[in-house]
Amino acid sequence: MDAGAETGHFRRKAAAWGQGTLNLLFPPLCMACRAPVAAAGQLCAQCWGKIAFLEGAMCACCGLPFDADPGGEMLCAACHAVPPAFDRARAVMRYDDASRGLILAFKWADRLDLTPGLAHWLDRAGRALTAECDLIVPVPLHRFRLWRRRYNQAAIAGAALSRLCGAPFDPFVLRRVRATASQGTMPSAAARRRNVAAAFGIAERRQPSLRRRTVLLVDDVHTTGATLEACARVLKRGGAARVFALTLARVVRPHEAAL
Repeated sequence: MDAGAETGHFRRKAAAWGQGTLNLLFPPLCMACRAPVAAAGQLCAQCWGKIAFLEGAMCACCGLPFDADPGGEMLCAACHAVPPAFDRARAVMRYDDASRGLILAFKWADRLDLTPGLAHWLDRAGRALTAECDLIVPVPLHRFRLWRRRYNQAAIAGAALSRLCGAPFDPFVLRRVRATASQGTMPSAAARRRNVAAAFGIAERRQPSLRRRTVLLVDDVHTTGATLEACARVLKRGGAARVFALTLARVVRPHEAAL
């Protein structure tokens, strides 16, 4: 064994020993229920079984899951009627009772320890998107909301995803130029669209980095797509060739998934 290989072998052994020691001192816990698990960033078997990961047949554009496999690529009724501003969107899991606790803990309860596990899920769900993207950009918060919350969960997730997939990350491309009410308080999809109209802009110094690029937007939840569409329009006006969207969760209403 040469010196370089021996050094690498020693480092791997040391890292494994260090991780084993940490696991003894601080046993890894389930991301959701805090039960013991084999390694950090995992769910226990019971919680894993409750998460509805979005896999299989889905809309080729927005990623809406279908109840049945149509065989080949197909658009959902909404994307067929009115193509969205983004080119493709995917999500890790369905937004429901099981996933809501994880998302809200990450978003509001300072559970940044969830970041590695969530980033690995994003990497898996968005592999086809990250393979083609030139830049990862998070959906921004307005500066007042960022001050109150102390961090932007979309930026935290996007930075972690960048480290996994290797695509460059820039949290300063998009700006929230207008403070808006929380989208969660809006009574309808139309109200959500009005709420984020003219809410985003491109940082002038970042605009050259967008020209003819494929941008991957990262956010926490895809509800109606209003926020993602507003961001995608601004990015394309700023010069982006394509805009993909990747979220941790997706709201799926029963009538939408029917094929």
